[in-house]
Amino acid sequence: MTHTIQRHHSNARMSKIVQHGGLIFLCGQTSSGTALAGIHDQTREVLRRIDALLAEVGSDRSHLLSATVYLNQIEDFAPMNAVWEAWLPPGAAPARTTVQAHLASPDLRVEITVIATSV
Repeated sequence: MTHTIQRHHSNARMSKIVQHGGLIFLCGQTSSGTALAGIHDQTREVLRRIDALLAEVGSDRSHLLSATVYLNQIEDFAPMNAVWEAWLPPGAAPARTTVQAHLASPDLRVEITVIATSV
């Protein structure tokens, strides 16, 4: 059985969404990166973007399989987790990794990538 790879919002470098065989891969999502936005606001914005992209392909946060969280400052781990835990539906925690990383802009405090399944 052959599964078609579907790519959405693509350019020469990347696609925001890739679908294959019932799996949904999102590219790393960041906030707009305003210097005034704290980790709580940036995390909420990132999660809203994830919600919107998953909805676009007929899925949602209850179907997450895996997540990788990149933090510019590891000190943001606890406050990011507070927003993350409030966002996740009960019993739907994905496999997750969190690492400290230099992000594309110093104003960015968090970037999250996810893999989900179709509804």
